[in-house]
Amino acid sequence: METEKAIQLSPLVRRITAGNASVFTGPGTNTYLVGSKHVTVVDPGPALDTHIEAIVEASDSIKQIVVTHTHPDHSPGVKLLQDAINVPAYGLITDSTKDQDRTFFPTKLLSDGDTLVEIDYSLEVIHTPGHASNHLCYLLKEEGLIFTGDHIMNGSTVVISPPDGNMKHYLESLQKLKNYDLKTIAPGHGELMQEPQRVAEWIVKHRLEREKKVSDALKEDGEGTPDTLVNKVYDDVDSSLFPIAKWSLEAHLLKLTDDGLVVKEKDKFLWNEN
Repeated sequence: METEKAIQLSPLVRRITAGNASVFTGPGTNTYLVGSKHVTVVDPGPALDTHIEAIVEASDSIKQIVVTHTHPDHSPGVKLLQDAINVPAYGLITDSTKDQDRTFFPTKLLSDGDTLVEIDYSLEVIHTPGHASNHLCYLLKEEGLIFTGDHIMNGSTVVISPPDGNMKHYLESLQKLKNYDLKTIAPGHGELMQEPQRVAEWIVKHRLEREKKVSDALKEDGEGTPDTLVNKVYDDVDSSLFPIAKWSLEAHLLKLTDDGLVVKEKDKFLWNEN
């Protein structure tokens, strides 16, 4: 993907990809510019001067900023952009995310079901906790296009890192998308994705298959930790990614504990024979 250049994706949407490619961000964090008269910036991204300059140069009609969540590759750019053009920013802060990005001070906290109505478009707020407890998606109702941040990414599955990340909430949030008329996914990383409902269903299926591998490994060993189980549960993943995989593995273990299938004793997880 070309970075720091505005690419027209649809009549109402342009994308600028930040130059922060990495194992976590793929080709880089996507910033979206919505509308033409009163432009909304979705996720200004990391605090990179070159990226903020590209956003400012792309439009002289920016009205507001919204963020999907406050991880370091999505929201720190808000302050730099506000310093440059002085517009309001909106998002959500929860108890477990208030220290993630201390530079982000939303003008207003958004809630599930809120709608931002502009001259030529409207954005519906959908609360989708899981990857982060304050994660929001934004549905561009005129095009059936949903900005998914890190709820759904193109090219890799999403890391769920406790305690703010929660696997049960993540699966529930994916199922929640069935309630909306969706045509296209505009992810926080990677290219546009079609057939949103099919994509969401595949992710749920994949996560539940991974959960079964966690259950099978615990049944076989009797007990375990993310460190001892990662080789079995992620035997289809390159070992260099194990440090990252262990975060989602812990999230699976905690979900199984909540489901009553696993018992946690100190740092170990035990299969609940009862």
